[in-house]
Amino acid sequence: MRDRICVITGASSGIGLETAKGLARRGVRLRLVGRNPERTEAAAKVVRSESRHGDVVAFRADFSSLSSVRELAEAILERDEPLHVLVNNAGVWHQQRRTSQDGYEDTFAVNHLAPFLLTHLLLPRMLATEGDRRVVHVSSRLHEQAGLSGPVGRAVYLMNVLGVPIRVPSPGLDLNALPMTRGYRGLEAYARSKLAQILFSNELARRLGPASVCSNAVHPGSVATNVARDSRLLSLGIRVAQPLLRSPAQGAATPLWVASAPELTGVTGKYFADAKERTPAPTAADPVKARELWELSARLVGLRPDDIAPAAREPSV
Repeated sequence: MRDRICVITGASSGIGLETAKGLARRGVRLRLVGRNPERTEAAAKVVRSESRHGDVVAFRADFSSLSSVRELAEAILERDEPLHVLVNNAGVWHQQRRTSQDGYEDTFAVNHLAPFLLTHLLLPRMLATEGDRRVVHVSSRLHEQAGLSGPVGRAVYLMNVLGVPIRVPSPGLDLNALPMTRGYRGLEAYARSKLAQILFSNELARRLGPASVCSNAVHPGSVATNVARDSRLLSLGIRVAQPLLRSPAQGAATPLWVASAPELTGVTGKYFADAKERTPAPTAADPVKARELWELSARLVGLRPDDIAPAAREPSV
């Protein structure tokens, strides 16, 4: 991994920061992205202290704004350097419905639309880079329950967040329900966005093929992070359950492995948890739904067919 260049989003704290530390110790040159410039630069200083060469650069981007994502991509590409790894880690969860700067439900915008756009903007550079290249999408086991609603759904979501794995049949991703203008539930929105991440990861892998940029999704485990800071009740539940939850460093183990393990060279279109390949929910393996989501996402972020790298233009089904 020495001298390879990696972009990590959501890198100012939690899983993103710990992933950056692990890659720094392996000699990777890092480009860290965060919403808060002071916190991101502070994280970069910490990572530099663990780096073999100190080549760590901080970037600021607000993933609630597609124009900010475009500015980020432009700033990264202006460096005119290779790009080997992209770790799409940034994510949010809101207790109350919020609207992104572009008018979309914010959880879906930040967790799916922003990394969808960033990946496409950086993909030509990755395709032009020689050697092993990877996109890692940090998803969640909660994707298994996407589409569940009502008291049963909320109970299932909560138990999974607190580290008690429960899987029940779920309807999956209803593209017409993504705005969630009525009956908004934060964990429902989060689960849908995480399913969208895996669908995108799989569709990207199918279009590019194993000889190109590899695309895989990961579940980091139930990790004690500040993602639920909007909810006093859920934050309290996480604090109470903290002895049973993973630390951010433990949660970073699988993203770090998928981003760097030599044995995963050429492996694409997979889903990993606990540093092992796992089977995602059946809804995550639906190529028709993945293609529909791809086309919808491209329209929402303003990508025309000619804006997509030629290697990724051909639909998988």
